[in-house]
Amino acid sequence: MKTYRVAVVGATGMVGRKMLEVLAEMDFPIGELLPFASAKSAGKEIDYRGKKYTVIETNEENIKKYAPEIVIMSAGGSTSAKFSPLFAEAGGVVIDNSAYWRMDENVPLVVPEVNPEDAFNRPKGIIANPNCSTIQAMVALSPLHKAFGIKRVIYTTFQAVSGAGVNGYADLEEGMKAIADGEEAPAPKKFTHPIAGNVIPEIDVLLPNGYYKEEQKMIDETLKILHAPEIKVTATCVRVPVYYGHSESINIEFEKKVTADDVRKVLEKAEGVVVMDDPANHVYPTPLYATNRNEVFIGRIRQDFTVESGVNLWCVADNIRKGAATNAVQIAKLITEKE
Repeated sequence: MKTYRVAVVGATGMVGRKMLEVLAEMDFPIGELLPFASAKSAGKEIDYRGKKYTVIETNEENIKKYAPEIVIMSAGGSTSAKFSPLFAEAGGVVIDNSAYWRMDENVPLVVPEVNPEDAFNRPKGIIANPNCSTIQAMVALSPLHKAFGIKRVIYTTFQAVSGAGVNGYADLEEGMKAIADGEEAPAPKKFTHPIAGNVIPEIDVLLPNGYYKEEQKMIDETLKILHAPEIKVTATCVRVPVYYGHSESINIEFEKKVTADDVRKVLEKAEGVVVMDDPANHVYPTPLYATNRNEVFIGRIRQDFTVESGVNLWCVADNIRKGAATNAVQIAKLITEKE
């Protein structure tokens, strides 16, 4: 079996560490592992499959020196903007987890279960990993769009604090501890309001059109991934006091006459989907159940009687796994298995 020089950029971060975990779980054919990070983290050691690796500083000199063949980036937009082209110039296929390249017309935006063919049309040598909330929605919506044609989508998301990084996680952890101790919660480090015992309908920056950037990402990325600019999409994204796992209420209006049973049958056969839909017996997916799993879980499939052909469903996935690390590694596997 051919092996590859694989770089994980941002290897010491929350998502970077999860990427290493998923690479090991999927037995990715690594010949040489190259953990990259910022100058601050360079020289530290990380563990991969029981072996210690020294973290390499991400700079132009080291990119040329090590010339990785597969590069999985999780280091933020500004870092990706600067270094992704350099990794590509050095011969690497770059899979980037930041938002920077997602809407670039020369960079494919890929969910392997949905549009794998797009990964092989990459003029810049870069493949973008979609937004976490978009990824799980696409795994559910793509087979339905192929079967019935989607006319309109309304997203309402309930997003875990881990999607906001280490400081977001800490805001919830410290706030919950303060509540348990009967104390006043400390000022949040990441969020604009305390998240413990609260929900915040604000993710990312506010845009001139009144949508927060997270909502606009879901709208724009849905259309790009499905290659369906005609679909009408709107979204409301909310941060909730959950550590891991994004939940989404998705309302879909179809071009064809469709029943909830039709939708259920398609999803039961869909790649990457697990249907948990027996609400009479309290069976439906929750973020706690989805934590540390790679699938997208669907339940509460029911008719929307307010339109001629509409269905509601509940969609849950681990945002750090399928919403980031797992999807990126799946793209890498797609590349190595086909090329």
